[in-house]
Amino acid sequence: MDLYPIIGCALLGAGTVALVIPLILRLAKRYGLGRGRDFHHTHKERVPRFGGLALAVAFLAVEFFVALLLPAHRSNVPGRLTVILGSLAMFAVGFWDDLQALGAKRKLLAQVGIALCVDYAGLGIDSLKLPLGGQVVELGGWGMVFTVVWLVGITNLMNLIDGVDGLAGGIGLMLMALLVYVGYQNGTFVFLTAGVTGSLLAFLWFNFPPARIYLGDGGAYLVGFQIAVFSLVGSHKGTVVAALIAPLFVLALPIVDTSLAILRRGFRGLPLFRPDRRHIHHRLLATGMSRRKVVLSLYAVTLIFLVIGFAACWSRGQLMPVLLGVGVLVLLVGAGRLSLAREWLAVGRNFGNSLAVRQEVQYALSLSNWLQHEGDRCASLDELFADLVFAGRRLGFSSIELHLADGKRAWSLPARCRGVCFDQEVNCGDFGVLRMRAAGCLKPGACVGQGPCQVQHRSGPPIEPDVRRSEILAELLAEGWVKAAARWRTQRRLDCAAPAAQVVGGEQGLGRAERTSGNGRLGEAAPPFSEALR
Repeated sequence: MDLYPIIGCALLGAGTVALVIPLILRLAKRYGLGRGRDFHHTHKERVPRFGGLALAVAFLAVEFFVALLLPAHRSNVPGRLTVILGSLAMFAVGFWDDLQALGAKRKLLAQVGIALCVDYAGLGIDSLKLPLGGQVVELGGWGMVFTVVWLVGITNLMNLIDGVDGLAGGIGLMLMALLVYVGYQNGTFVFLTAGVTGSLLAFLWFNFPPARIYLGDGGAYLVGFQIAVFSLVGSHKGTVVAALIAPLFVLALPIVDTSLAILRRGFRGLPLFRPDRRHIHHRLLATGMSRRKVVLSLYAVTLIFLVIGFAACWSRGQLMPVLLGVGVLVLLVGAGRLSLAREWLAVGRNFGNSLAVRQEVQYALSLSNWLQHEGDRCASLDELFADLVFAGRRLGFSSIELHLADGKRAWSLPARCRGVCFDQEVNCGDFGVLRMRAAGCLKPGACVGQGPCQVQHRSGPPIEPDVRRSEILAELLAEGWVKAAARWRTQRRLDCAAPAAQVVGGEQGLGRAERTSGNGRLGEAAPPFSEALR
């Protein structure tokens, strides 16, 4: 096969992205397009989430180029229309979520529906070919299940790793390069995969730390679905061989990270698909590594797995046992270098610790959900802050501070505890900075450490001196505040000039609360809450 059309498609994809993204950036800045910052994202600046739109435009541009100049190749590849429509449909689901949050259940149902349509159109896993011996196992009705799990799983996996600048785009680029090689060998979708590879390379120019634009759910879904469906088409008409297994090598680190995240959430009683800040890239950022160093470190590990994937394709699965052993060794060495091995290997200890906090986590989720609904009912900011204080007290926190653009609101119990204390500062983006403190008392009147303890948790369960447990509860409370504040701003935008009222402690033991303006003086009228939340 001639290499010049392949190179031309890659250049066309890169050029289209290079032209479209500056236009998207200008429009997003002028009209303030896009959804606000999410609680679990680590970036502090408002960055457009429409990178997927540029990738979709480039994908269509390459398809039109192939249709006009290479019609013979296009007609020889079955299922082409299914791949194109499925990719655009998956992109549309994610892009809609970028504009307005759809919710995890709706997105999952839409993804399953798209995957079922792809299977119905004939692009499914009908049989499994074992790497050793070449025995073919017919799946029958289970083939549809395997197809849906494969398409939906890879699509969401790409979205889950899109948590730090350039990570999902770089891993997607490596996988697409692998699929170009597979397509070149099999003569299937080599021009489209080359075009997507070029577009991802150009996208990284804008997405590498510090990012000017993000993939968003639309881009992550588009790239993830294309990786899944192109590898499916390149696996010899539904028989799983090296072309289908090789991408799993490249995604080994994200697969392990996601699997551990699901287990961690399940053990603790959290929703399985709830986002958090405990993925590999979050932990590396917490150690003080820069975003660029984190991305380059994960690139290095993924690049090794990319070589293993190429070897799997080159050997057509014959070296699979050896490559699998090498992959496990690389994974363990990489985890050790990235300071993750100790936590991965301490599964039993983490399991026991997680089960111990399940009841408290379930209670915190209920309070967080209650606080979110209070955002529709409260008439003033201080009333909403009082609800936040109530939820915090029920969880055993001894002080809460809320820092907004118009000043600080604070509450604390009259405590003088010298025991173990926990202090977490949560950046809530548009909704201020929330700081919570939990005294490390095992029970009312008792303190761990030196000195007397006078903290009396009269309404909430006492918090043990467990940093991880306190961190989970504080994060759930902060997440509830962000959602409540967002709903309050939506419902009360036209009625935000009400005078602020002090939250006064009393006989119920709510402690003291204060309202300070930007210059620190008490009692002054502060700007409307909606201005503080812009």
